[in-house]
Amino acid sequence: MPRLYRKYSDYLKEKYGEKVYKLPINLPISCPNRIKGNGCSFCGDKGAGHESLSNRLSVSEQIKTNRDYISKRYKAKKFIAYLQNYSNTYMPLEQFMNYIIACKSDGVVEIAISTRPDCINEDYLMFLDQFRHENKIEISIELGLQTVNYKTLEKINRGHTLAEFIDAVLRIKKYNFDVCAHVIMNLPWDDEDDIIEGAKIISALGIQAVKCHSLYIVKGTEMADQYVRNEIEIINCESFKRRIILFLEHLDPEIVIQRIMARAPEEETLFANWGRSWWIIKEEIEEEMVKNDTYQGKKFNYLNGKALKGEAVPF
Repeated sequence: MPRLYRKYSDYLKEKYGEKVYKLPINLPISCPNRIKGNGCSFCGDKGAGHESLSNRLSVSEQIKTNRDYISKRYKAKKFIAYLQNYSNTYMPLEQFMNYIIACKSDGVVEIAISTRPDCINEDYLMFLDQFRHENKIEISIELGLQTVNYKTLEKINRGHTLAEFIDAVLRIKKYNFDVCAHVIMNLPWDDEDDIIEGAKIISALGIQAVKCHSLYIVKGTEMADQYVRNEIEIINCESFKRRIILFLEHLDPEIVIQRIMARAPEEETLFANWGRSWWIIKEEIEEEMVKNDTYQGKKFNYLNGKALKGEAVPF
């Protein structure tokens, strides 16, 4: 039987010859969606970096602190500097350049930059390309897509459409940077067709990696208010697991899966992973895939004209 899915840890070992660890970096920045309005309806005040160090520490200090801890605990030698929180290309170019340059450090073989599709600019990409070649440090860019359903994107106040995501990917691909798409698999307004279509679009765009997320209801957010007022309904855990499997089945088998589950601090959420441990749900997904003899790419049969049903007929 083929592998269940292409794991990120395996990919990094293939690429760098050994295990590689991410060093989260928290910059004192924000997001255009928050500055112009209330931000995405699911996003809390801390953004995505709840495990990061304080952004009052410099980039160098954060890298050193995290590297020293991980090196001692795991005997790690190679690292990815991960600009994780908020939109890390939403700042003046010179400031962005200084932050990237500050990521150069012993053992850092790659810089991963998390941002929004509408914050991809040619000048920033040109600088990153020059930096990569001069310093022999790989660059990858993580984009928050969340869903391909443009109506859901509007409902969660995402501030961009699918078109901006496609445009960002095409711009990034011109420079041969790896792209990782973030997708929330159980948004209230999405159904299984949206999940399948998301896998197809990500595959058709030639994206290199995906992070699958389960929806968290973070206290103090617009979505938390909707949740308390019973205006949204979250699918059950069994339905979520089915969506993950459907997504993987329709995804190009060469795409790297950085994550199929995630976790959030319980004290900051009204709902997270159905009150269960993330790793237990992950194991159940894998067990179900084995039981049903399925795997990533099993239904990857729709590109290059393969979706056409029947033979062409003369006219």
